[in-house]
Amino acid sequence: MCLAIPGKLIEITSAEGEEFPTGRVSFDGVIKEVSLALVPEAEVDNYVLVHVGAAISIVDEEEAIKTFQLLKDMDELDELDTSES
Repeated sequence: MCLAIPGKLIEITSAEGEEFPTGRVSFDGVIKEVSLALVPEAEVDNYVLVHVGAAISIVDEEEAIKTFQLLKDMDELDELDTSES
């Protein structure tokens, strides 16, 4: 199943003005590099919804945390491969 998973943007890794901005997102400690092309307004400490390696929207922190915990409780986070960061 393909899910969009909420995570916290911890670092913007691309240079300002770069055509395709990227950032590092933490999913409960699992760090992934994601595209920020669809949410160029995202800032460090924002929570973003990530699908297939791209942040697709900025989401409310409280809702992001609740949603992540629900996905974790349902064992739906298999797509987060902890061996790769």
